[in-house]
Amino acid sequence: MQTRAAILWEAGTDWSVEDIELDDPKAGEIKVKLAASGLCHSDEHMVTGDMVLDPEIAALLQLEQFPVIGGHEGAGEVVEVGPGVTTLKEGDHVVLGFIPSCGRCPSCAMGRQHLCDLGAFLLAGRQVSDFTARHHSKSGKDLGIMCCTGTFSPYTVVNEATCVKIDDWLPLDKAALVGCGVTTGWGSAVNAADVQPGETVVVIGLGGIGMNAVQGAAMAGARHVVAVDTVEWKREKSAVFGSTHTAASIEEAAAMVSEMTWGAQADKAILTTGVATGDLIGPMMGMVTKGGRAVVTAVAPIAQEDVKLNLFDLAMQRKELVGSIFGNANPRRDIPRLLRLYDEGKLKLDELVTSTYALDDVNKGYQDMRDGKNIRGMIKY
Repeated sequence: MQTRAAILWEAGTDWSVEDIELDDPKAGEIKVKLAASGLCHSDEHMVTGDMVLDPEIAALLQLEQFPVIGGHEGAGEVVEVGPGVTTLKEGDHVVLGFIPSCGRCPSCAMGRQHLCDLGAFLLAGRQVSDFTARHHSKSGKDLGIMCCTGTFSPYTVVNEATCVKIDDWLPLDKAALVGCGVTTGWGSAVNAADVQPGETVVVIGLGGIGMNAVQGAAMAGARHVVAVDTVEWKREKSAVFGSTHTAASIEEAAAMVSEMTWGAQADKAILTTGVATGDLIGPMMGMVTKGGRAVVTAVAPIAQEDVKLNLFDLAMQRKELVGSIFGNANPRRDIPRLLRLYDEGKLKLDELVTSTYALDDVNKGYQDMRDGKNIRGMIKY
């Protein structure tokens, strides 16, 4: 079939919205008519080159990252299923989890679906079933899909392992947010940081991930939730999601936390800035109490290796510095779980969407994100 998509032909360029050809699903695959796609910062990392593999490594792995259809935060209706699909049928409503979960690999078997072995395909852009493409340009060029999903198109073909069935009365545009940003942020607080009632938590960066880390920390019962961002209206908005205090910088937050805890410092700190840089780690760890934990959720440039960190302080005060992907969540459990909380009025999703855009306006949406105008922009089809 013919549809349209926003394609990134190479790093450093704008998204190009153009007609494409979409194949029918093959064995184990599903065609989905999408209702919406979030404009997540991870797609921006492809534009800036932060998530672009070194050419020598890509050649060694026989990967061709570009051209790629962006988008990995979507939800929609199943319109066609391929042979062998057993868990879904036409008409089902699904959220696309940006990390496929096979349910069979060692990580999935241990309850760590966010580390599923199929995650090795996230930057490859091909179908996990046979490593070929279902999306093609009008000239016949194979197109990759971001994180095995490619939600910057009203129709896409994905593997069954990417789809999580949801209740059909839930609004699909809001459900799309749980495919990445909500689950990643909420899980960074609840799962990765393991926030406990009465704790003091600092969240650094208030985009789509950070606001949900604030929300997760508040829902977990934190006594203090300090929301840090340079943008004033985002700091003010964070109160809607449960922040108790705000700061414009890490330095300001550190002084505030020291005073409110009588010098004990924060139990947990979560880094959710647009880009993670090594110079942020030391100051973040300086805010963390003895035996406390700092979580790095923000994406760093793929080749970055330098980190500012006092190793003596790390060991002697038994602090923990941990990584987090997809909020260390299990998509098949946590996506329906979060949507039930939304359905019961306990999880805020409507308040996250600052602006909506047509597919043709995808570049404007990302410029608004760069300019600090959005918590989460969304493409609606």
